[in-house]
Parts: sequence; structure tokens; C-alpha cells
Amino acid sequence: MIQDKVVTADEAVALIRDGDVVSCSGFVGIGTPEELIAALERRFVQTQEPRDLTLVFAAAPGDGKDRGLNRLAHEGLVQRAIGGHWSLVPKLGELATDNRIEAYNLPLGTISHLYRDSAAHRAGTLTKVGLGTFVDPRQNGGKINARTTEDLVRVMEIDGEEWLFYKAFSINVALIRGTTADAEGNITMEREALMLDAQAAAMAARNANGLVIAQVERIASSGSLDARSVVVPGVLVDCVVLASPSAHKQTYATDYNAAYSGEIRVSVNKFPALALDERKLIARRCAFELPLGGVINLGIGMPEAVAAVAAEERVLDHLTLTAEPGVIGGMPQGGLDFGAGINTQALLHQNQQFDFYDGGGLDLACLGMAEIDRAGNVNVSRFGPRLAGSGGFINISQNARRLVFAGTFTAGGIATDVEGGQMRIVAEGRTRKFVEAVEQITFSGPLAAAKGQSVHYVTERCVFRLRPEGLQLIEVAPGIDIERDVLAHMAFRPIIGEVALMDPRIYRPKPMGLAAVLEDLQLTDRLSYDEERNILFANFEAMTVRSDDDVECVRRVFDALCTKVGRRVALIVNYDGFRLDDSVADAYFEMVADLQARHYTTTTRYTTSAFMRMKLGEALASRQAAAHVFETHAEATEFLHTQ
Repeated sequence: MIQDKVVTADEAVALIRDGDVVSCSGFVGIGTPEELIAALERRFVQTQEPRDLTLVFAAAPGDGKDRGLNRLAHEGLVQRAIGGHWSLVPKLGELATDNRIEAYNLPLGTISHLYRDSAAHRAGTLTKVGLGTFVDPRQNGGKINARTTEDLVRVMEIDGEEWLFYKAFSINVALIRGTTADAEGNITMEREALMLDAQAAAMAARNANGLVIAQVERIASSGSLDARSVVVPGVLVDCVVLASPSAHKQTYATDYNAAYSGEIRVSVNKFPALALDERKLIARRCAFELPLGGVINLGIGMPEAVAAVAAEERVLDHLTLTAEPGVIGGMPQGGLDFGAGINTQALLHQNQQFDFYDGGGLDLACLGMAEIDRAGNVNVSRFGPRLAGSGGFINISQNARRLVFAGTFTAGGIATDVEGGQMRIVAEGRTRKFVEAVEQITFSGPLAAAKGQSVHYVTERCVFRLRPEGLQLIEVAPGIDIERDVLAHMAFRPIIGEVALMDPRIYRPKPMGLAAVLEDLQLTDRLSYDEERNILFANFEAMTVRSDDDVECVRRVFDALCTKVGRRVALIVNYDGFRLDDSVADAYFEMVADLQARHYTTTTRYTTSAFMRMKLGEALASRQAAAHVFETHAEATEFLHTQ
């Protein structure tokens, strides 16, 4: 029995037994306990013990080469692996695809929730995440190979609705990482870029009478840690290992960046402008879908460029970007820094972030795509012997209110050119992405279409939209021939109706003026004209007017719509939750009075806020504009009918 919790890595891993279920924290290199993993590999190589471990990991703790869980890819050491993301642990993935170990790929967020549910001794995790995908047991239940036979996922029906039940499992050993530990084993994470699931995994192991080993970079004296900074309490921790600096880098790409830990804030508006290649063209078209004021997830790879375009177009301050391991706000990072963020507003535990995502908290997600079929299914997880894994893709894509997939039209050697606002395909990619049937369903098009989810597929040359009948071609780039450049390189013919030209600003080198475009588009979505009754409805609920540009946007959009109608209209405006900055109040009400004089026969407004009714009434009356402000929509409509 070890009395002192501070021990060497070798002493700690010597406590791991044959057949243990070992969970390992880490998101790429963030929070990955490299010292502990290396010690475990060293023990096995020297002694051939422990044997037949089950490894559990949510995101892949690895660099795609030799670090992280790649170290443990030894036959005999590992018997089974249950992981969310596999592409950065290719050596372990090879054991799985070669049928040499039992292996599962489950959604990252669901594994994260299983830690928490295992800690509470629940039977498992009940969720809709994974329905219609390869994780659904009616496909393969997340099993990676023929050797894997145990069912971890089953379908359940509750009140006529289908759910997936993921079976919980006991965790015998939790390998976690933090910044500072005291002699009692209390762990803080002040220099870590993420908290991940260290707390939940430690609790799961502790409540299963298991072992918790924490790697840290420094030791503090007893009683010196702020209780509110402790992420993993010492009552959960059995062993503390002081790591060498080389085994405790903040990320695999960065020794330490104070901005990643929130110690400092840095400028994010100095991104170099991207070259006008297919990557930027795709990102620019995706940026037209950005909801100002919305909460967004940008996936790794191609979608990362959307953030650079948003910065160039000066709309980044109007968006809340997030990353699945817990980052809220600021600027998520890419490459081997992926998962970290700078200037974050908040940092959640990973399982909490997926509570938010699974519950529909994302207004938009922009994700990559590797294979797409006629039903709108997307595969990003498995390509023959290459195992990428789903990661958080299933959770995110299934539950975001709006979804944009981004990627080149073909893959492998594609080359394009843009000149004079026209696109030309110089060399076509060797591999088709639009196939008759995807190899593995990571995103279910039919399921998304059935529930009315908004889904677009954006490439450098065209855009598709998901319909119940399948993919519909809705836009093509200037200079692109539909038959020659699109249909000739697809394995199926999409639905083709009226095809619009992609916005020509995408294909010009200068900035697009995206902020004004998005403001106009999103305000237009708030307007509805009833031609039969000649009534214009405006929904300003929860809208905020902060600047002169916002005021001008309202004027521009109303002018355009009323001019298109060609006659004066009756107007009803919902002002519930409307916010108006005092600095632009005069300009706003002058604009309202001007529009009223030129375009409306009668105007009524309503809001449940007595303060807003008073403010609207006084401001409009002082400008000799009709000040008919009511409490409810019914009262406003009734007044309109009496005029």
C-alpha cells in the first residue's frame, strides 16, 4: 500500500493489473498524460505485464505518429479498445482494423457522458445520438471488426420514440492530467488548455474501487491550493506523478502559451488573408451561412478557414465560436493545437459541452465531408483500412440547428484557378466524393431531412441542399458548366431545379463586405409579407440595434422590400425583448419615422415590456409618427382591423 500519494511514474503504473479497464484523458496532446503512458509501455516491454487491458478514450490522445496511446499498440498489452476518435492513434487503429483486438468506435460525446454515468452507477447513457449512423445496432453498433461481438448499444422505444442505450462499463484505472497537486492529491488545472473529463473519469474509477493516477507539472504544499480552483479533489486521487517538462507540454505543438490557459488575452484580428484558392472559396461561401450573434462549432480541417474569413470580414466579434472539448467563445485553434482556444469566455468540462451540443445549443455547425451519397449521408469515419473515427462529429452534426458540410468537390490532386471572377478547373481530383453509397454512415441524411434540419453541402464549384428526396443542386460558381464540371464527376444525378449563381463576391480578391450582407439576410428572415391582406409582419423579438450600421441595415432592408411590393403596406412589429443602444436611439427613431412616412398606411407595435411600450410611444410621438403600441399581438392586430 502506497502511503505517500506523490510517487514515480513506474511506481504508479506498477499498480495496474491484467485485464483492467483503463481510461486515458487527452484531446490530441492537450491533457494527455504522456509520462504515465510511456511508463506503462516501458513496463510491458520489460516484463510483458500488464496484459489484456481495455483502453477507453473519448478523443484520440495522440499525434498521429508515436506519442500518446500509439505507445500502447502492443499485442498482448491491449485486448479491447473503446474510442471516440481514432485518426491520431493509427498504430492502435491498425490493431483494430487488422482484427487483432476487439474495438469499438462510439460518439466522442457519448463516451464523455458514459464516464459521468459510470461514476453515478447508472446502467448506461440514453440518447438519440447515433440513430441512423454506423453506431446504430441495426447497422453495426460501432463495432470496428469481426472479432468484436459484444453489443454495447441497443435500440429502445420510449413513448413511441426511438432512443439508443449505451451500456456503461466499470473503469478500474483512470489516467488523468493536471497542473498542480498537493500532498493530499488535490488537482488544479491553471496551466492546462482544457479540463476535459478528468473529474468524471476519476470519479468513475474511484466509485468502482479503482485507481486514479494523476500526472502534474508541480507539487504544492498542503493547504495552499484555492478550493475553488481544484478540479479533481484529492479524495478521488490515489497517485500523483511529477512529470518531466518534455512529457507535459501544453499541446503537442506548443510547450506553453499563456493565451491557451486564459492567463492573457491576445489580438485575433491580425490573421493573414488566405490565398484565393479552393479552401478560401469554400470558406467564403460557408461564411454566408454564419448567424450573427449565434453559437457555432467549426470542425477541424477545411472548416477552420471559416474563422479566418470571418476575421478578415470583421464579423468575428459578432459570433461565439466553440470547440467540443469545452471551449466557449474566443478563437479555437487548429492543427496539433486543436481543442485549445484563445480569449475564451468560458471553459466547460467536456461532458458539459456535449450536454449543450446534444440539447440543440449550436445555431450552426460547419464540418468537413469526405464521402457524400444521393441520400445526403456523409462518411468521415472509415475508408477501407483507414480508421478515422467519428469523434464529436455525430453529436454535433445530428443536433446543430443548421449544418454546413465543407469540402472540395473531388479529392487528390484537384487544382483550380480564379480569374476575372470566373472559376476554372485546372486539374480534377483523382477521387470522387459524391458516391452512390457511402462506405459508412457518420451522418444520416434521411434522418436529418425527416426532422427538417437545414443542411447544405458547400464545395468550391457548387452548393447542394438536403431535401427529403435527396441532394438538390442549388448553386454553381461563375464559369462552371453543370454537365462538364459537376454532373460528370458524380456517381449519381442530384435533384436539379432552378440553379442560382454563387455570389460573385466569393470569386473576387477584395473583401466581400460580409457584415452588411449577413445583417441584411438575417433581418430579411425576420420579415413576412401577406400579399392578400397587404400586411407586413416584422419580428424584432430579441433583436439588438447597437450601431449606426445596424440602423442603416433596417432602413435598407425595409426600403428594398417595400419598394418591391410597390404600394404602401400595413405594418405590425413585435418588439418583445428588443434592445436599442442609447447612443443610436435618436438615429433609429428618425429612421422609423422616415420609413413610416414613405411606406406604411398604418403601423402598430406590441411588446409585453411596459418600459419598452413607454419608450416607443414617447420617441415616436415626439417625431409626429403614429405611436400605436400595444401589449399583445392580438391587440395590435385588432387595432389594425379598425383602421
